[in-house]
Amino acid sequence: MAASGIRGPKQIWNAFKWSMKGLRAGWQHEASFRLEACLAVVLVPLGLWLGNGALEKIALVLPAVLVLSAELLNSAVEAVVDKVSPEFHELAGRAKDMGSAAVFLLLVMVMLSWGLILGPRWL
Repeated sequence: MAASGIRGPKQIWNAFKWSMKGLRAGWQHEASFRLEACLAVVLVPLGLWLGNGALEKIALVLPAVLVLSAELLNSAVEAVVDKVSPEFHELAGRAKDMGSAAVFLLLVMVMLSWGLILGPRWL
């Protein structure tokens, strides 16, 4: 719902609370999000430790965070599709598949980033 009136600290605080509520819902209801969050808990500190310089650190950490974001968006799309049309429809299936593909591409990006940055050091 769009906020009306003047925005300020209260609106920022409310936005933060809603975001935390969304993260909590993702954790409670989505097994894929939990798995990817556990992966991020390992990869983010490791990326910060192994990266040489700010750009490498960002290139190692950012894809893992993007995976979590995409997973939450994918879950949101799936929830809305299921709410609007519980029975199967080709477009509903396509929407869900495309959300899943977005998460998959970001997971590939994680592997590529880690491989391209750290691979030459270890080979």
